Amino acid sequence: MLVLSHVMVAYPGAERPALDDVSLTLQPGEVLAVLGPSGCGKSTLLRAVAGLEPLAAGAITWDGRDLAGVPTYRRGFALLFQDGQLFAHRTVGDNVAYPLRLRRTPRRARRARVAELLELVGLTGYADRSPATLSGGERQRVALARALATSPRLLLLDEPLSALDLTLRERLAADLRAILREAGTTALFVTHDHEEAFAVADRMALLRAGRLVQQGTLDEVWRQPADAEAAAFLGYATVLTGEPAARVLATLPAPSALADAFGAGADDGAVALRRSALRVAADGPLRGRVLEARLTPETLRLRVDVEGVGVLDAVASGGLADAPAVGASVRLVADPSRLAVLPVTLETPVESLD
Repeated sequence: MLVLSHVMVAYPGAERPALDDVSLTLQPGEVLAVLGPSGCGKSTLLRAVAGLEPLAAGAITWDGRDLAGVPTYRRGFALLFQDGQLFAHRTVGDNVAYPLRLRRTPRRARRARVAELLELVGLTGYADRSPATLSGGERQRVALARALATSPRLLLLDEPLSALDLTLRERLAADLRAILREAGTTALFVTHDHEEAFAVADRMALLRAGRLVQQGTLDEVWRQPADAEAAAFLGYATVLTGEPAARVLATLPAPSALADAFGAGADDGAVALRRSALRVAADGPLRGRVLEARLTPETLRLRVDVEGVGVLDAVASGGLADAPAVGASVRLVADPSRLAVLPVTLETPVESLD
C-alpha cells in the first residue's frame, strides 16, 4: 500500500510549493487517477513517488516502510511516460525484454514473459517488428508491456495517452483499464482529461496549484464536486446559484436527494449542470425560448433562455430538421443524474470551456 502523508515539494525561487500538504492512500490492486490542469503538480507528484524529487516535508511509505533515502531503482516501481520512450533500434520484443535483461532473467524465461505481455496488451505476433512500423497506440501498448515486464509493485503513468488522437485515446483508455485489472497492477495515473480518469481509474483525486482539492470514488467525486472550479474541470458546463438553482431543483421528482441537499428555500447554495442536464419534453416544468440550435454527432444541442433561470444548454431528440426554431418556446425537464449540488457559496455562475 502506498501512503503519502502531508507531502511537500518546493523548488528554489518558486513563489509557492509545487506540492503542498498532499495526503493520499493507494490500496493494492487499485488504480488512482490524479486529475488537474497543466502546472498543478501532477508530474511532480509522480516524480516524488518515484524518488526523483526530494521532499521538503512529509513522507511517502510503501507497506509501512518510509521510502526516504531509497533510490529509484530499488523502489520496485515502473514509470510510463507520454511518448513511451521506446528504443527505436530494438525490436518490439527486445524493448519489452529490456528490463528483464537488466535483471539477468534467463533467455527462455524472457521469451515466455515477452509473449505473455504482448498477448496481454493485444500485440501477439509483434515481437520481431520495429517500433517505427507501429501506430502511436501500438507503441504505447509496447511501452506498457515493458513497464509491466518485471511485475512492478507500483506503476506510475504520466499522461500516457495525451499524445494520441481523440478516437484512439478513448479506445486505449478502456483497454488500459482492462489490462491493469487483468495484471492486478497497482497504478497511480495522472491526467488533465476527466474522461480518461473516469475510463481508467477506480478512485480519483483532484489537484489544483499543488494542493489536494478532493478525493474519493469516481461516483463520489462526480456527484459531489468540491466547488465550482472542480465542477467545471470535471465537465459540468454551468453552475447556478441562489434562486435559479432552487428553481431548477424544484422541478425534480419528489423526493429528491439533490433538492434536500440544497435545502428548501435556500438562497446561498449552488448546483452544477452538465450540458445535457436539461432536455426538451412536451410536459417539462421549465419554460424557455430557443436562442440557438446545432447538431452534433451525439445529439441536438440547444441554447435556451430559461424563464427565471437564464441562458442554459439543453438537448433535444431528432435531427436538425426537427429542431425547434430560433425564438420558439420550449418546455424542459432536468435529469437528476446530470446535476450536482455544490457545498459552497458562490456569487456568480461559472461556465466551463468543455
